[in-house]
Amino acid sequence: MSSSTIYQLKVTLEGTKPAIWRRILVPSDIKLDTLHLAIQISMGWNNAHLHQFFNRELEFYGPRELATDTEVKDESQFQLAQLLGAEHDCIRYEYDFGDGWIHLIILEKILPAGSQKKLPYCSVSKYACPPEDCGGIWAYATIRKILADPEHKDYAKTIRYLDDGFDPSHVNRRSINQSLFKYCQ
Repeated sequence: MSSSTIYQLKVTLEGTKPAIWRRILVPSDIKLDTLHLAIQISMGWNNAHLHQFFNRELEFYGPRELATDTEVKDESQFQLAQLLGAEHDCIRYEYDFGDGWIHLIILEKILPAGSQKKLPYCSVSKYACPPEDCGGIWAYATIRKILADPEHKDYAKTIRYLDDGFDPSHVNRRSINQSLFKYCQ
């Protein structure tokens, strides 16, 4: 992707303690549907559920057939620069309407083009994202509490439920960036 500027975004999963977040560099002209994929990969989601971007005035859905309201816009028709124009502007991204994972996306910096990195690129990552279909923010807090106590009565059951080796504190940024390069170019 080419762009006249690069957006440094901070994508934070709201309601998490400690905060789960990613710093992602993207071209300012990235389409929202491609940004959706970049967020999915960066956060560790599986792209298995519906999603939306929204700000105070508009909602953006993908695919377009899911948008039943005439006020809702097709995300594939909009560039991020149309929604975020100045540093500290923000929008929200919701993934999995059942679990309700809401992400705050803040435009931290506008950088000149010319980065040596292929974009999108995840430059910083903090904490693993919750497993798919775990039940939302409150259920994930319970999972973290159980994992912290091997003597908990539900510890063995929780370990069986989770992917092998799930560690809430570990994020593999190298793998994230390899996938971003593969799927978001």
